[in-house]
Amino acid sequence: MRGYWLGFVLLFFGLSTVQAEESELTEIRLVSEHWTGHTNPDGSGLAWDILRQVFEPAGVRMNFQIVPYTRSIGLVQRGEADAWLGSYRDEVTERIFYPRWHYDSDQISALGLASQPLPTLQTLGSYRLAWMRGYDYQNYLPGLGKFQEVERRSGILHMLERGHADFYIDALTEVEDVIRTAAQPERFRITELTRLPLYPGFADTARGKALAQIYDRRMAELVQSDALRPLFQHWQQPYPFDKDMEKPDASP
Repeated sequence: MRGYWLGFVLLFFGLSTVQAEESELTEIRLVSEHWTGHTNPDGSGLAWDILRQVFEPAGVRMNFQIVPYTRSIGLVQRGEADAWLGSYRDEVTERIFYPRWHYDSDQISALGLASQPLPTLQTLGSYRLAWMRGYDYQNYLPGLGKFQEVERRSGILHMLERGHADFYIDALTEVEDVIRTAAQPERFRITELTRLPLYPGFADTARGKALAQIYDRRMAELVQSDALRPLFQHWQQPYPFDKDMEKPDASP
């Protein structure tokens, strides 16, 4: 019985501490790579709009910075930012805390020459693949074999044309941006593979966990009330919380 009451007291004070920390939070420092229509440098974009809906009604002002993806992770790990956007679940395990809710999802696609065989999730591992450094698709797509990471998307089309890779893997919006630069876009083909939920990765600190708790509570409220659907309609993106698109770990 004594152990029971001791556990209860510790739990009570732990919850009180988190609640006190939440009440003291007035700003969240977010970092993200620039993804057109998602995290634009001027503050527009679907992800920024979602995060405003999440935090500002809770009294937390959003402050953001555009930085390369791998640098954004480092800033959060060092406590110089509170969270970064665009992470897959458990993509980073050191000094990072993941919330329960995702805020969007990526349509993962393969870009290749139209003359290539049509890839599937089951056959993808038999091809030579390329993707952006730090995206770690080998952890989320089954049976991948040969792959290389690239520093920038500007050379992807030449890489495919010269046979240095069979397919380039990325979110559909990014693949579409790449193919728009092609002089002969009909030479290329996009194949949709699967969807992966996107999360903010929070700093594994008391402050980061308190912000993640606000995020999870507000996301549950917004999804339950369908308040985010107009944002996805405005940005012409599929709504990731419909039953046929939800992942089990993101259900209310």
